[in-house]
Amino acid sequence: MDGIVVIDKPAGYSSHDVVSEVKKILGVRKAGHTGTLDPMATGVLPVCVGEATKLAQFLTAQHKTYLATMLLGVQTDTQDTEGQVIRTSDGPVPEEDLRQTLKRMVGRIRQVPPAYSALKHKGKPLYKYARAGEFPEVAAREVEIFSLDVKSIARPYVTFEISCSKGTYIRTVCSDVGKILGCGACLAGLRRLRSGFFTEDMAVVLEKKPSATPREILADRLLPLARLLPDMPAVETAPALADRIRTGFQPDAGTLRQNVLPFLAAGDVIKFTLPDGDLVAVAEMLMPADALAGQDDKARAARILRVFGQPIRNN
Repeated sequence: MDGIVVIDKPAGYSSHDVVSEVKKILGVRKAGHTGTLDPMATGVLPVCVGEATKLAQFLTAQHKTYLATMLLGVQTDTQDTEGQVIRTSDGPVPEEDLRQTLKRMVGRIRQVPPAYSALKHKGKPLYKYARAGEFPEVAAREVEIFSLDVKSIARPYVTFEISCSKGTYIRTVCSDVGKILGCGACLAGLRRLRSGFFTEDMAVVLEKKPSATPREILADRLLPLARLLPDMPAVETAPALADRIRTGFQPDAGTLRQNVLPFLAAGDVIKFTLPDGDLVAVAEMLMPADALAGQDDKARAARILRVFGQPIRNN
């Protein structure tokens, strides 16, 4: 069983809990998620099963969209309402100042990852340091907020939809807004609406009772490998070439010259598929497509990163 099932993660479950539940329901040994959601958060959590676990690295970098609720006037050690309250404030915040501050978050910004997060420092998650009372200095990282749309203001709560790049902490967005306004703020609720290609309408709701979700429901909603990576440039291969790739062949200039798209640059990632759409491999271009014409046929042109499936015939 290979593919991705999109789970509507319930509140109170860790991402690891969801993966364990999916493995138990489907009876599979290999599974993993494509990006952690905090236990308090709900929504879209793609879970890779079987061969699809090889694709996780190509799915985590995609854009994500959330519906977030911020609590004004409360600052906590975890930057959300599940942490210990550090300070409170009931000072008035003009609505125009609030909207302008949220607007300032759009674009490329720098964030210091929260102390209570799964980000690793010297091989250990930051939350383990924090629980031990240690708070190592972590450098700020650049992330990008593509859009932020205020949905409602019902003081002290503000609900907004935010679209952002990989690695953006919505908790930190709320905390930073609170610092700028001077009143403090934290995250009170979070739902992921989209993770790259995966959306709410693809998601399966897990029953609250452990293992109560029927296996047939998850199996029926499993997205096959052929439907994944829809935006990645594809090179259609004959079965004979697919066999060669699956047994170690590294694509050369002669092989790719007539098959790749002209705008590809060195470093771009492409996928090899069979005519029926089945995924054969994912590879990195080692030279731009427009340079293939001047290369020797045997010059290595791409590096295979992942291979899927077994050879279907002997050459």
